[in-house]
Amino acid sequence: MPARPNPPLLEVCVDDPAGLAAAIAGGADRIELCAALAVSGLTPSPGLIAQATEAAIPVCAMIRPRPGGFIYSPEELDAAFQDIRAVRAAGLAGIVTGATLPDGRMDLDTMTRLRDAADGLELVIHRAFDLSPDLDEALEQAIELGACRILTAGGTRAAPEGIEALARLSAQAGDRITIMAGGGVLPENAARLLAAGVHDLHASCTSMVEDPYPATRINIPASRPQTLAENVRALREAMERATEAAQ
Repeated sequence: MPARPNPPLLEVCVDDPAGLAAAIAGGADRIELCAALAVSGLTPSPGLIAQATEAAIPVCAMIRPRPGGFIYSPEELDAAFQDIRAVRAAGLAGIVTGATLPDGRMDLDTMTRLRDAADGLELVIHRAFDLSPDLDEALEQAIELGACRILTAGGTRAAPEGIEALARLSAQAGDRITIMAGGGVLPENAARLLAAGVHDLHASCTSMVEDPYPATRINIPASRPQTLAENVRALREAMERATEAAQ
């Protein structure tokens, strides 16, 4: 596969103010802004959205009104449309979303409505894509919707497990849409993922940290995952080494 003209980009997903600051300090190229990464990300709070408007790099906000699967009620979709309006008003770059049918295929009707609500913002499809029984078909549907990126592990639980599918999807996508590998992305596998042809990498870059003021008496864990600038920097450097080696 011929090399792309632009260097690969690192997107870091964050769910709190400290993570937002760490991602930027560590050299992230783009932010996926969420709440509750422990449940794979939900729509971020208005306060975190407001803080993200100060970032000097693009920020896309997750639009996911609840944990669990990606089949939404009318009330949940109404909340999603209102959240999209808030993201637009804040001036963020785009939204990250996904909706499926019961068999895992993309819900084109719902996705079209979300796309229309986000008109003028980047549309990124998250890992709901990986539920599709036919990833090649889902890729073409994403392109028809006008999405700019797909976050995927190639239909598997983690991107390193789905390298063959990621390579196939990247070749099929060409320059029509960006395939961004996510799920289990670490410095030690960054080179393999980039060699498969994916262009962007997506990671939380977290480590477990101890809460200095734990609330264990009310059953809140004393440690939590936290995005750290040194982890972002390590992944960024691994990507740069891989890019230099490929030239």
